[in-house]
Amino acid sequence: MLWLLFFLVTAVQAELCQPDAENAFKVRLSIRTALGDKAYVWDTNEEYLFKAMVAFSMRKVPNREMTEISHVLLCNVTQRVSFWFVVTDPSNNHTLPADEVQSAIRMNRNRINNAFFLNDQTLEFLKIPSTLAPPTDPSVPIWIIVFGVVFCIVIVAITLLVLSGIRQRRRKNKGPSEMDDTEDKCDNTVTIENGIPCDPLDMKGGHINDTFMTEEERLTPL
Repeated sequence: MLWLLFFLVTAVQAELCQPDAENAFKVRLSIRTALGDKAYVWDTNEEYLFKAMVAFSMRKVPNREMTEISHVLLCNVTQRVSFWFVVTDPSNNHTLPADEVQSAIRMNRNRINNAFFLNDQTLEFLKIPSTLAPPTDPSVPIWIIVFGVVFCIVIVAITLLVLSGIRQRRRKNKGPSEMDDTEDKCDNTVTIENGIPCDPLDMKGGHINDTFMTEEERLTPL
């Protein structure tokens, strides 16, 4: 009697879990590619762990808290390691809708990957899109980066203001000395009129050019 019951259960499970069956998913693992020399052998213990992770994921779905490991069926397991699986509903011996299973797997994809030391590329659920990697927190807080940028801008602005002030002071200091040199050059300039050199009129000291003085002016004492 027990053998007959076991045979019936096995037959029902075989009918529910088939390649391309309704609500069935294919899984492909690349253990050697991911782990190299540290690759482990896929055996019944690994299958049990996979069923447990799928049951754990399904228990996170509302109204599926009673899912057990025995409700996850595997079939067509190959040595390269690929297989099909379904999740059954024990109340009516049917498989759970693919949308529910897909949602549960996507929500717990990282947990499943970590259990087998794999990732989305080496543990593939062929009908379930890969999940996006969780955003990584920057090693340095953003406010420190912003503060550093603002601080650098302020330092550069202060430096430019100081350099601009120094240049303006240098220009002011050079201005009067250049004017004095120009006036001295003008004072020392000797003009030539009709081939006769003429001394310029000394406006500062009231000097009179002797060239334009008459004979009487020269003989008449001041």
